[in-house]
Amino acid sequence: MQALSAEESPVSAPRIRAAVVGTGAIVTDSHLPALRAHADRVELVAAVDIDPDRVKVFREAAGEDVSGYSDFDAMLATERPDLVLIGTPPAFHRVQTVAALRAGAWVLCEKPPCLSLAEYDEIVAAEGAESGPYAAIVFQHRFGSGAVHARELLASGELGEPRVVHCQTTWYRNAAYYSVPWRGTWASEGGGPAMGHGIHQIDLMLDLLGGWSEIRAMAARLVHDVETEDVSVATVRFPNGALGTVVNSVHSPDEVSRIRIDCADATVELTHLYGHANRDWHYTPAPHVRADTDRVARWSTPDHDVPSSHVAQIGELLDAMQAGRRPRSSGPDGRTSLEFIAALYKSAFTGRPVLAGEIGPGDPYYTDLNGGHPQWAPRAKEAR
Repeated sequence: MQALSAEESPVSAPRIRAAVVGTGAIVTDSHLPALRAHADRVELVAAVDIDPDRVKVFREAAGEDVSGYSDFDAMLATERPDLVLIGTPPAFHRVQTVAALRAGAWVLCEKPPCLSLAEYDEIVAAEGAESGPYAAIVFQHRFGSGAVHARELLASGELGEPRVVHCQTTWYRNAAYYSVPWRGTWASEGGGPAMGHGIHQIDLMLDLLGGWSEIRAMAARLVHDVETEDVSVATVRFPNGALGTVVNSVHSPDEVSRIRIDCADATVELTHLYGHANRDWHYTPAPHVRADTDRVARWSTPDHDVPSSHVAQIGELLDAMQAGRRPRSSGPDGRTSLEFIAALYKSAFTGRPVLAGEIGPGDPYYTDLNGGHPQWAPRAKEAR
């Protein structure tokens, strides 16, 4: 989906009225600067948090006339925002997203969007039929210029057919990180590093390659006393037959986020940590292509550098709102990554391969990502 050009954008349209829910670090450090970057198109009118002191601090940081609320429903009824940005813990995402949609607001929700495929389908059912409102997931890594360029090269066949894929989110989190009560539990976080950390690289991988067809996985609790996994490894088959690996860890002192795709004519590789720019993308031509300098030159990242960020995604979301069209990372497009993670857990916990589209109503992994498995369901923590 292409953003509207300056000529196409309705420059005379009134500013979109936005509200934020949750005033912690992700909203203060990412959502607020992104809204400021688009201040000509969007106006922040309200902030919601159950902690009145945090609301006060956030309103002071916002530096404008932002109303403060401790009650989400009261904010919706009073302010009637056009857009709600949700940065609360994952357990609240479904209820808050559905409430905002039913109040007529579009939604941009932090990952994970909810705790199960069943919850996600409930969110989609609450969306508008044709022109919104819609609910999008914060998958900002898709929206940098380097990612857009790589996706275009892959989709056009310029790099040749993908053959081998590697997706890596190997980070480090100590016991203090898991002392936050909602972390490491199925009921409040929905999963471990696959769900809470790796979902960003998984989503970018799937956006670049257009989906997946089969997954086989393993997961373990190696260190942390949590309900969820703290490491997982998966092998993946893609629709064209390419094979890949996906690794998610919180035990890696040398932290890195990486995607590598070996195609018939080139390798494209992204290496970063929490966000990427054009300089983080690298293209290596195959030996039989190196002499074709004109072709290899076309692979160079664009001169215009748009880092992956909330700024880039919100800009595209505002375009979609003004055009009344579904934004990327919403609906079926947004569901792909959550389905992948549900399948990863099902394969890891059952020891069987899982096919795309396999998990639906009636499958225990449709309503709970732990599938009620006796070694992984919440009660297992007390049994250890």
